[in-house]
Amino acid sequence: MKKLILIALMGMFVLSGCAAPETKTGKGAAYGAAGGAVAGAVLGQAIGRDRQGTLIGAAAGAAVGAAAGAGVGKMMDKQEAEMRDALAASDAAAVRREGELLAITLKGDVSFDLDSDVVRSGLYNELDRISQIMIKYPQTSILVEGHTDGTGSETYNQQLSVRRATSVKNLLASRGVQDYRINTIGYGKSRPVATNATPEGRQMNRRVEIRINPNTQG
Repeated sequence: MKKLILIALMGMFVLSGCAAPETKTGKGAAYGAAGGAVAGAVLGQAIGRDRQGTLIGAAAGAAVGAAAGAGVGKMMDKQEAEMRDALAASDAAAVRREGELLAITLKGDVSFDLDSDVVRSGLYNELDRISQIMIKYPQTSILVEGHTDGTGSETYNQQLSVRRATSVKNLLASRGVQDYRINTIGYGKSRPVATNATPEGRQMNRRVEIRINPNTQG
């Protein structure tokens, strides 16, 4: 098996010209080539039971995987550009890229009243724009995460974070995003992004994050 993986990785480097891809699309192609080459090598060995069959399977799998990976990367690049454009003027939402994932942060003090899970109406325009783009890209799954600051008990903050994530999910679904694509999770105060020792830090920690993940399983 180690030999098969080595062959697959060699095929990936050949296809990529031995150069690191500079774009997310290029990275997707490289990752797809690697995965496809491994699968193809295994299949080729199983069918041909010889070195030639393994090499042929690796090359074919790498080519197919590269094409699929490049398509996923291009799709996420386009979605990121549209999200950034749609939310460029927003004070309530910010977009960032995490590998192939696209993350949107909804700032808690702008999106919710203190100790409330009811989304403020001022966020509706942002959710309208976010939803419209999500609908355009059905090949993705969506995870809505709730977070709180460190004030209060762990149990209460956990419950509040779940309620806030659920409120955002319901609003996305009511705007036409397929419900089955959206999952929710609450992290309470367990994942701060800033110190809880200052009002500014606590404000940053009170948030909902939406993570958009390419669904490579079709």
